[in-house]
Amino acid sequence: MSGPLNRRLAGIRAEKEAARPAAATEVMAAGTEALRSSGILDRVPGVGDRAPLFARPSVAGPTVRLATLLKRGPVVLSFFRGRW
Repeated sequence: MSGPLNRRLAGIRAEKEAARPAAATEVMAAGTEALRSSGILDRVPGVGDRAPLFARPSVAGPTVRLATLLKRGPVVLSFFRGRW
C-alpha cells in the first residue's frame, strides 16, 4: 500500500486493532486468511474491470439494476462489508 489514503486507512486499522480485544482480532485475521487461501481473490473483479450486471434491493426497498443505472451514464460502485 502506498499513498495518503492507504496510509490513513492503515492508521485507522491499527487504532481499531489496538482498541479491540486481541482474541477478536485473531478471529478476524484467521477468517481473512481463510478467504485469501480459498482462492476467492482470483475471482474478484479488479479496478477498471466491468462489473457483472446485477440487481439488488436498495436500502429504500426498490430493486436497483446496474443496467438501468448505466443507461444514465458511468456508475461508481461502493460496497459496505457491514460490521464484524
